[in-house]
Amino acid sequence: MTSGSLEAFFPESLPQRWARVIGSHGLEALAAVGAKLDRSPGLKAMMTPHADKVLRAFSTPPEAVRCVIFGQDPYPGQSHASGLAFSVDKDVSPLPPSLRNIRQELRDDLGARLPAHGDLSPWADNGVLLLNRHLTTAVGSPGAHRSLGWTLFTDALIRGLVGTTQFFVAVLWGREAGELKPLLGDTPVIESAHPSPLSARRGFFGSRPFSSVNRLREEAGSSPIDWSLGAEA
Repeated sequence: MTSGSLEAFFPESLPQRWARVIGSHGLEALAAVGAKLDRSPGLKAMMTPHADKVLRAFSTPPEAVRCVIFGQDPYPGQSHASGLAFSVDKDVSPLPPSLRNIRQELRDDLGARLPAHGDLSPWADNGVLLLNRHLTTAVGSPGAHRSLGWTLFTDALIRGLVGTTQFFVAVLWGREAGELKPLLGDTPVIESAHPSPLSARRGFFGSRPFSSVNRLREEAGSSPIDWSLGAEA
């Protein structure tokens, strides 16, 4: 956790290529979230992921984005949130329930053989932007940061990415992610229930999002995404 001002740290940590895509309103929203955390030492101290990981998803350059997967908010478990939505570091065990459900759907959809770990960074390396509507929460408190204004930032992100006119597929998991659909214009959208155990059986299981993304990309004349995650353990 940085000991300095998040109001300054967050915008300064965003790669310049993304700053240009997101625009001034999005950068102002990002700084405003940091300012609210600065004014609330208790929230800031319990924030997850760590400040230097909050914007980790933006290590994928905007011009490399081929798919965006949106969830809700980060895992609240201690050391679970990695800065990539739904992903955890390789040493995390047991895996969070939502991630276990994603892996089950990946197996059912593509017959994928999966490693034991839950690191989804190979997807990010292949142009999949793994994001939540809210990029932080508090350890042990799901949804604790939903009033901070993160949606203003993620709205600006989507508007900016759509404005680049590059082709990508949007995958929206859950009600809050679904709120982005009106901003996506002609972008192909795959929408389903969230992979959480509370909702996975109400439309996530059987939705086949991974093959659907590749079908939409191939229909548009674009290359499919390699959803593999490494050797099976």
